[in-house]
Amino acid sequence: MITSVRESSPHVVVSRESITHASCSTECLNQLSNPYVGTKLIEMYSCAGVLASANKVFCEMGERNVVTWTSMINGYILNKDLVSARRFFDLSPERDTVLWNTMVAGYIQTGNMMEEARSLFDLMPCKDIMSWNTVLEGYANSGDVEACERVFEEMPERNVFSWNGLIKGYTQSGRLDKVLDCFKRMVDEDKVVPNDATLTSVLSACAKLGAFEFGKRVHKRGESLGFDKVNVNFMNALVDMYAKCGAIEMAMEVFNTIKRRDLISWNTVINGLAAHGHGTEALDFFSEMRTCGVRPDKITFVGVLCACRHMGLVEDGLAYYSSMFNDYSITPQIEHCGCMVDLLSRAGLLTQAVEFINKMPVKADAVIWATLLGASKVYKKVEVGELALGELVKLEPRNPANFVMLSNIYGDLGRFDDAARLKVAMRDTGFKKEAGVSWIETDDGLVKFYSSGEKHRRTEELQRVLRELKSFSILLDEEGDEELQEHLI
Repeated sequence: MITSVRESSPHVVVSRESITHASCSTECLNQLSNPYVGTKLIEMYSCAGVLASANKVFCEMGERNVVTWTSMINGYILNKDLVSARRFFDLSPERDTVLWNTMVAGYIQTGNMMEEARSLFDLMPCKDIMSWNTVLEGYANSGDVEACERVFEEMPERNVFSWNGLIKGYTQSGRLDKVLDCFKRMVDEDKVVPNDATLTSVLSACAKLGAFEFGKRVHKRGESLGFDKVNVNFMNALVDMYAKCGAIEMAMEVFNTIKRRDLISWNTVINGLAAHGHGTEALDFFSEMRTCGVRPDKITFVGVLCACRHMGLVEDGLAYYSSMFNDYSITPQIEHCGCMVDLLSRAGLLTQAVEFINKMPVKADAVIWATLLGASKVYKKVEVGELALGELVKLEPRNPANFVMLSNIYGDLGRFDDAARLKVAMRDTGFKKEAGVSWIETDDGLVKFYSSGEKHRRTEELQRVLRELKSFSILLDEEGDEELQEHLI
């Protein structure tokens, strides 16, 4: 009997036969008085969602220990019954750190109960590193990066999972530059060895920031730890980082070394190639992917349609779009529809683009209407432009950029009264665009620049360098390449 219960682990789908077998076994529990057997039965019932039977086993057990109580509480947590879980927690005659951690984690996993989790955490008589990491990740998941930082600094000890929690907090809040700073502090100051999750998160931040040199250093770190030999997640993150940083050849080199490619591997390389205008190669890899028996998903088709868009392959794009649903039962999302509208608009097929929008399975967003508005300017289709602006005003009533686009169309067609009317409407929005921001990677790290009047701390030095570059440019124009070379020597 004990063997059959052990085989029914909480991570395995419980069959009806095993539940029947366990039900018969409960009659013997009082005679056996074996808390191990009872605990395993509770885990099995909880995993199957049969909490009434789990509770019956718990009540009929002749002997219960703290592991039994923890198992019953965890069963309620697994089935989203936090009220019963807390009631059993309060009734438990003995509570070890694992039991406390289970209840705290239950509040966090359920979501929107971080306050309850923190209150219980503060009551813990003895906290281990898992207790701290649980609360840390809870704040990270909720997006409260300030609380995440406070918990991290309060921790009496930290391990790699603590650092991963803080990195996750920065990632969730979009503070990607802090991800890189955190990683440097982790490996350079605290000498903590990162794991694959650490490196994957940092590479993702590098990809979004375009931090190419930093990404290469992370690559070397991963190689030194042997992740390039066995860890496909690390390799996929490398391909993504190199592709998004524009280093397509390096991305391909990494991809070619992946021995066991998964769907993410193929998606990453297809989307990377498509995004940088290598449409033919992207479609070739899509064909190879299907030949290898890998079934594409919605992310795959974003790359495929993006490749068609860059190459102007209208018929192929329409065929792939139809194939999504007909061959793979994938319902097109806004990203797929956006690619198709852009493809049709670039080809000047604005009437077809409008018809496509009207038949889309999802409601068109501002990006799609802005795409159509931009194309209407290129092809001087004022009726389409007016339609697009009308929809954009509903979605973004305070965005003056939309008015500017149609005003320019009116100006190109000599309809200056209409252009003037739109300029007045634009002023009436009272809206100011947010300052643009860009990142530049230097030896000192990432430097942020704003398009607004906000000054950088090294503004004077930057202006001096720009003046010197301008002088060299003028000198190049006046003296020619050979004379300038002699001048520089």
